Amino acid sequence: MKRFFAVFRARNTEFVRDRSALAWTIFMPFFLIIGFAVIFSGDDKTVYKVGVIGQSEKSIEFFNTRHVQAVPFKTQDVALDKLKHHRLDMVISTIPAGQYWINDSAPNGYLVERILWGTGGKTFSRQTVDGEEIDYIDWVLPGILGFNIMFGCLFGVGYVIVRYRKSGYLKRLKATPLKAVEFLLAQMASRLILMMAITLLVLFGSSLLIDYTMHGSYLLLLFVFLMGSICMISLGLIVAARITSEELAGGLLNLATWPMMIFSGVWFSLEGAHPLIQKIALVLPLTHLVDAARAVMTEGAGILQISNNLLVLAIMSIVFITIGTRIFRWD
Repeated sequence: MKRFFAVFRARNTEFVRDRSALAWTIFMPFFLIIGFAVIFSGDDKTVYKVGVIGQSEKSIEFFNTRHVQAVPFKTQDVALDKLKHHRLDMVISTIPAGQYWINDSAPNGYLVERILWGTGGKTFSRQTVDGEEIDYIDWVLPGILGFNIMFGCLFGVGYVIVRYRKSGYLKRLKATPLKAVEFLLAQMASRLILMMAITLLVLFGSSLLIDYTMHGSYLLLLFVFLMGSICMISLGLIVAARITSEELAGGLLNLATWPMMIFSGVWFSLEGAHPLIQKIALVLPLTHLVDAARAVMTEGAGILQISNNLLVLAIMSIVFITIGTRIFRWD
């Protein structure tokens, strides 16, 4: 334990003394949150997503309207749940008869309903669902927090260990009684504590800047971020296990982060995206981190509702840690 805490304390001190990295890690998510709050403060979205049950999009003139996208669903319950949580603007079904649902608290629902009426849909039966209005900043905030965790963990572990190896620091540690598993666990623990502290600071600091939605448990939300951080750190270990080139490490880390930024639903919903894109998203750890955090914050989900996401993060963490520790080398 003395060897573990010696490396743990050294890594923390190194990070805190690097003022530029510390400032970037803390203030970058604040800038993103404030920027999105300003840019997306209005309700001026031009694309409307309408859930379709059955083959309604082939028989209704409404779906020939520009900026209206049909998103097919097999079951009514799933579509209405998406509508309730503002992931859809309307749901239409011709089974057993023409009817549609809107969320009265969603401004887009009002506009899409008028478009439906203007394209011959006044004969449809009108139904409503209840769901609190969610601004874009409420929706994107969990994504920004997950985005910051991803970068902080991957580069904070993967890039740093490669730098240690290139400078010969790891080679010198090899001559000490320190074991590889002790070194790796110390690096993981250091980054985990730092990222959780920064995430807490950003989360509660954001509450002073914007009035974001929080329906679930803060304790459960922090547990989600903890599981996500462990998974990202474990992935960083694989990149750092053998590489000696900082340039190659940076390239591989960017190769890992860019698909997650695009396909993990950080900035926009993947509802209506190509099925292949949705399948790719399911194998990315950031997808499960963001989905679980967003469910807790905007839907008030409990641990049972997000258990699948947590299970995937746990399995990925175990796999990544096993691979990383087995292929790790000092020099």
